Amino acid sequence: MRRALFPGSFDPFHNGHREVVERASALFDEVVVAAMRNPQKAAPLFSLPERLNLILAAVSDLSNVRVVALSSLVVDLAREIGATVIVRGLRAVSDFEIELQMAQMNRTLSGVDTLFVPTSSEHSFLSSKLIREVAAYGGDVSPFVPAVVATALDGRLGVR
Repeated sequence: MRRALFPGSFDPFHNGHREVVERASALFDEVVVAAMRNPQKAAPLFSLPERLNLILAAVSDLSNVRVVALSSLVVDLAREIGATVIVRGLRAVSDFEIELQMAQMNRTLSGVDTLFVPTSSEHSFLSSKLIREVAAYGGDVSPFVPAVVATALDGRLGVR
């Protein structure tokens, strides 16, 4: 079985993330989406259990996608689940530099390769940080996130 791992903080999960999952699910027998708490980022808007539930709802139509929590090194989870590749989305050239360093480190640590999936231009400007900011000021983010995430953002931020 060809299994791919798509890790990220996903706070919140947006349509760019969804696109990467869809495209990976067409390439692999199973895609494991792993949500994590990134200690290098500010306190999350949604707790890890909330993010897991939102992702599950957002990808429920994809039968070969599983969602898990990640609390270790990505390569440790990749080994544990038998992933043959780590999937990472690229929005712009600026993403490539840091993603390449992570890919090289992950390959050195584990032998697991990284597959870069460029997002469509429709999603290339999306980031969780930008979506949180727009939503916090009352902007409509519904075109950029799955409906379940838009509802959760409205409920959490209560700005509309």
